[in-house]
Amino acid sequence: MKHELPKLNYAADALASVISTKTMEFHYGKHHQAYVNNLNNLIPGTRFENASLEEIIREADGGILNNGAQVWNHTFYFESFSASPKSKPEGELLAAIEIAFGSFDEFKSKFSNAAVTLFGSGWAWLVIDTDGKLAITQESNAGNPIRKNQKPLLTCDVWEHAYYLDYQNRRPDYVQAFWNILDWKVVEDRFRKSR
Repeated sequence: MKHELPKLNYAADALASVISTKTMEFHYGKHHQAYVNNLNNLIPGTRFENASLEEIIREADGGILNNGAQVWNHTFYFESFSASPKSKPEGELLAAIEIAFGSFDEFKSKFSNAAVTLFGSGWAWLVIDTDGKLAITQESNAGNPIRKNQKPLLTCDVWEHAYYLDYQNRRPDYVQAFWNILDWKVVEDRFRKSR
């Protein structure tokens, strides 16, 4: 199976108040595309030639895992945004967040801290853990919670290529701005489908 770069649901300049067009051109157009290309070059003749990205994340290692997970992670990340996002969850997801973290503001604070304090490159995640409860996790490099049987709901990419052109070394500023384009409608849909 040939993997393809998924189309964005918004124009490359639609998130410019937070993520510039130039960053989108490099992050989505070059980095994300490179992971797709690398994966397509690595899988022919292997048992992952016709595997889904989820199967690759669960079972592969080395370059196939790293590139497959990065294709999945970036797709998930870019699908989370909107130029006109829903700014706060409601209903069952908000209730689950309040149970797990005390309040929505406390969740945002803890998630932001996980994103800011991750050493090096990687991802901060909101997941449904194996016990069915919400949790915040950190994954280095191409790490993905699916490998631990967790269900991802949202992620923040803290590889430098996600923010350096716009924020230089100011990762906290990027993470703070991230909330302005995160569409909670997307996260609510993922939460409903995961239960």
